[in-house]
Amino acid sequence: MSGNQHDDLAPDMPTDRRLLRGVRTRSAVLRRAVDLASLDGLDGLSFGRVATDTGLSKAGVQTLFRTKEILQLAAVEHARALFIEAVVDPARTEASGVARLRALVENWIVYAETPLFLGGCFRAANMTEFDSRPGTVRDALLRDQRDWRTLLANHFRHAAAAGDIADLDPELAAFQLDAVLLAANTALRLGDSGVTDQVRRILDDMLRPAG
Repeated sequence: MSGNQHDDLAPDMPTDRRLLRGVRTRSAVLRRAVDLASLDGLDGLSFGRVATDTGLSKAGVQTLFRTKEILQLAAVEHARALFIEAVVDPARTEASGVARLRALVENWIVYAETPLFLGGCFRAANMTEFDSRPGTVRDALLRDQRDWRTLLANHFRHAAAAGDIADLDPELAAFQLDAVLLAANTALRLGDSGVTDQVRRILDDMLRPAG
């Protein structure tokens, strides 16, 4: 490569480094915002608190997100991405239907027990806060919930169609399983570690072989 070509590339390097720092800063802010929202709800988020916890300036955080609502929406999307990475993606190696449902539930148990977020399940911590408050934040939480239930329903449907389990209403089964997991999250937050065995027993009952 000629010297001129090196000179052409050099001016872009500081910009690339600034962009990389910006991405890392935004990621650090969102990771802390998700933890705070899992503990105190999305309404508990503030530029000042996030700034204090991440060592940034309040103005710096506000420059990244502009409004509290934008920060809340970004936190919902970041939590969703981390949930998919921890629970949904690892289950893709299992066959659709019964095996995938078992993998999803086992991954969810690890997600809630560890927990991935300081306050446990992010959606469980925030749905009740926004269920009666129309707006973009509720819409984002609702979309996340519907996508999760649709995923579960699709695998119940596949398992029933394949004859691997007794015939059932897949949407109802998904609703019931999601309700069980939300209840289990609450129990885990209260120190009832034995609830995970109950979750497995309930899933076993839902996945009884046909006939």
